[in-house]
Amino acid sequence: METSLKFLKQLAKNNNKEWFDVNRKTYEVCKTEFETIVKSVIDKSTSFDNGLLNLEAKKCMFRINKDVRFSKDKSPYKTNMGASINPGGKKSMVPGYYIHIEPGKSFLAGGCYQPMPETLAAIRQEIDYNSAEFKKILSSKDFKTYFKELSQEDKLKTAPKGYDKNHPDKELLQHKHFIVIHHLKDEDVLNKNFPLYASKVFKAMLPLNLFLRRSVG
Repeated sequence: METSLKFLKQLAKNNNKEWFDVNRKTYEVCKTEFETIVKSVIDKSTSFDNGLLNLEAKKCMFRINKDVRFSKDKSPYKTNMGASINPGGKKSMVPGYYIHIEPGKSFLAGGCYQPMPETLAAIRQEIDYNSAEFKKILSSKDFKTYFKELSQEDKLKTAPKGYDKNHPDKELLQHKHFIVIHHLKDEDVLNKNFPLYASKVFKAMLPLNLFLRRSVG
């Protein structure tokens, strides 16, 4: 991934179509490099998550072009490479895994991000019914090896509508995203065993994803 990290660093300094067009061949090399990584991670992860069987790397990878229609930042390209490894690919809403490659900001993540209202309600209901099981997942040794806790992004200040403000599991029900993040150093990404390491992180995430998948049917 050395070529990709170098390219992304340069792109961050030259985020315009003219520069990108001149360096398009290098980008194509990076795209192929990333696709190889994603395919390897998928292949290794099917050993514990059969929902990923026959999943194509290309169907997981996001385009580098940004949608700038509603953004104040009109720079045309993302300065990262990302892949959402879910049963059904990146367009699927099934809880899964995510790879984010960006110089100095790479990470592995997974779970359910920005769920639709009905999906969020279903997850909260499952937690309400089976909070002991959910807490056990979040406190397990394998989970704690790679993740501190659920992401606190956009967390509510109080219990969600329909739940008592003194609910014993209020802290869990306040979440609007049910995701975990494992940050990476550039040297982690450059390591030849990165796909194997990523699959180990994803395996530790599996119980969370299975709980979430069961919640949403």
